[in-house]
Order: sequence, then structure tokens, then C-alpha cells
Amino acid sequence: MAKLTLISHHLCPYVQRAVIAVIEKEAPFTRTYVDLARKPDWFKAISPLGKVPLLRIDEAEVLFESAVICDYLDETIAPQLHPADPIARAKHRAWIEFASATLNDIWGYYVAPDAAAFEKKREALAGKFAWLERALGAGPYFAGSRFSLVDAAFGPVFRYFDVFETFLNPKVFDATPKVRAWRAALAARPSVRDAVLPDYPQRLAAFLQARGSYLSTLVLPPAIRQPVAAA
Repeated sequence: MAKLTLISHHLCPYVQRAVIAVIEKEAPFTRTYVDLARKPDWFKAISPLGKVPLLRIDEAEVLFESAVICDYLDETIAPQLHPADPIARAKHRAWIEFASATLNDIWGYYVAPDAAAFEKKREALAGKFAWLERALGAGPYFAGSRFSLVDAAFGPVFRYFDVFETFLNPKVFDATPKVRAWRAALAARPSVRDAVLPDYPQRLAAFLQARGSYLSTLVLPPAIRQPVAAA
């Protein structure tokens, strides 16, 4: 098996997708963390977009973009996480793109400069989860009992809300019981849980506090953070 090194960042949700995929395949890999605020020269030399993740293969080849990395892993290491049927596989890839669009809305949510923009992004997120509610079946995962790369894409999406809900109630899952159940199933999955280090919540909270956004004013110091009960 090829030697795999995943060039990573502690908070990047796209890195988490690749980590989840490789853990599901029980393939050995190592992680190298990069400070994206002070990118080292070696990283800039191999990352065309200046972003993570990167997958280094046998120290000879480098892949960039999380969707490409996950597809490569799925094509080269069993078990296959994409559906075998071409139409079903194409639909799964479309929902992975939907996960990326949801991450864009999450970014807009935590950088919103004021309450009005913050509420607009909250509504956009609620709309995204309403679409997912209609797409989900009986669960526990996106495609039923079989874990897929769509699940790997949405595990990092839901992880943001695990932290958000320690200091506010976003009210984006109120009308989506299937999404709530799916979120809980993903949170319990070892690959999803282990895609980040144990200090991820503290790192993300510190990152949010430093943004200077409307959400930054809502983040409480860790010592007094308490979970917010659902309405």
C-alpha cells in the first residue's frame, strides 16, 4: 500500500472529509499540520491553491482538493464508500457539493458583521437543512445503513454546530427530525469523532472569538460555557 501523508489544518472541514474517508478504510496514514497564517515555503511549493488538504503519496505525488482526494482513496482502497451505480454515484457527488455550499453558508454565518446579516445566514442554513430533510430516508446514514462519502462530507458540517450550541441556539434543526437523527449517528461514528483532535472545540471557539464578527460577541469564555437547550 502507498505511503499516505495528509497535509492538514486543525480546523479545516475539508481536511476532516479526507481523514474520515481514510479512517473508514483502515488505511495507515500520517498527518502534517500547517499554519495557514504562516504558510511554509515547502507547502506553497506543492499547493497550487495555497489550501489544505493535500495528500502526498509515496513522497512522489501530491493531490489537492478534498473531493479529488476522497475519490482517489475510494478508487484505490477498499471498502468503496461511493455507490457502484453511476447515477447513484453522481447524485452522491452532487450532495457532496451541497455540503460545500452549506460550509460556505456556515462561513457567512460566523463572519456576519451584524445581527441582520447573521439572521439572514441562519435562515439560509435552515433552508439547506430543509433540503436535506427531504432527501433523507430511514437512516441512520444518508444512504440508509451504508456509510458513504456524503456522510464524510456532512460530519464536519454538523461538528460546527456542536460548538455553536455551547453558547447559542441556532434553531436551524427545529423542523428537521431526520437531519437531527443523522447528525447524532454521525457524531457517534468513530471515524467522524476521530477526524479532529480532542482540543478542536477549544480551538474553534478561540477562532470564532477572534473573528470580530457578530457571532464573536456571543462566544462565552470556556469556563462559563454551557450547552443551550433546544427550543
